[in-house]
Amino acid sequence: MPSFDVVSEIDMHEVTNAVDQANREVGTRFDFKGTDARYELNDNLVTMHAEAEFQLQQMLDILRAKLAKRNVDLGCLKVEDPELVGKNARQAVTLRQGLDSVLTKKLVKLLKESKMKVQASIQGDKVRVSGKKRDDLQAAIALLREADVDMPLQYENFRD
Repeated sequence: MPSFDVVSEIDMHEVTNAVDQANREVGTRFDFKGTDARYELNDNLVTMHAEAEFQLQQMLDILRAKLAKRNVDLGCLKVEDPELVGKNARQAVTLRQGLDSVLTKKLVKLLKESKMKVQASIQGDKVRVSGKKRDDLQAAIALLREADVDMPLQYENFRD
């Protein structure tokens, strides 16, 4: 029986490379000379340090550009409000990945309400969709792509 998995994952190796490239660019740009502007990556959190809030906005644009070049979906970024501490400013960018239980239930409900001939089951932080025909599964992928979901979805492990 054909099936595929719906997941939401980020290639952390590409994120590490993008943050390194962004750090190098901030170090060489003229408007950041003499400042302590930098990016720090800890697990799923990128912290940007700068002297002013407008510099944080420029750094966020640089980070987004570097991530987009490395095919990391920008929908997974959750940008926090900047924190001004004395002379320095800091802003956190959370990298969201994995499907939470609310979202997995929403995806299963969406597939069941569509009256397609597919079955969806929750398996941890992914949703397995199976059906009798490959065309039904491709229609299910099209439906999920059109759905209003705040996380980027990937479709993997497609088996006939």
